[in-house]
Amino acid sequence: MNAQTLKLELLGPSGALQGLRDSAVVPEGNAPRGVAIIAHPHPLFGGTMDNKVVQTLARAFVQSGWDAVRFNFRGVGGSAGVWDEGRGEIDDFLAVLEQQAPHGPIAIAGFSFGAYVASHALRAVWPSRVVERVVLVGTAASRFQVAELAADAHERALILHGEQDDTVPLAAVMDWARPQSLPVTVVPGGGHFFHGQLPLLKALVVRHLRP
Repeated sequence: MNAQTLKLELLGPSGALQGLRDSAVVPEGNAPRGVAIIAHPHPLFGGTMDNKVVQTLARAFVQSGWDAVRFNFRGVGGSAGVWDEGRGEIDDFLAVLEQQAPHGPIAIAGFSFGAYVASHALRAVWPSRVVERVVLVGTAASRFQVAELAADAHERALILHGEQDDTVPLAAVMDWARPQSLPVTVVPGGGHFFHGQLPLLKALVVRHLRP
């Protein structure tokens, strides 16, 4: 993504995981605000860490002073293993988090299937870890059992969805969010992949990431 992108060789539960770590943009001498772990969309439908929405999330975190880690789930690209219907992919996420951010502030993010994974990762580490921000985009609530967010995590969470998403209908996300009284930010006219609206998506995330 830029000159400050490092290739990662990570150890997942099913073997090696391929990843990238983008370095935060911070004033010289300043430390990053933390590490963001970002999950990509469904592996069986072409989802990888190079997905445009995932890259947009990474850029938003980097611009906002966070190191951003994205990786390929098991069986994707150079990552070992095979698709595990979401269970193993949650374990992959937690393994990457433990290796790339064993301590200190973290952020958890995901797109589509990745938002489902991120929701369960959040549930696994909250409140033992300091999760400063949560960003879920195009949350696959119509296809997977997305975890509810802890009530005290709501103010740290941004739930973004396209009004005209035909992969995950907006109504499905509202049905998930409503019992939690969890706000959802709707992008007017937005589809699942936010074609033509990635700059707006990035701007909304950057606004959410302000200290």
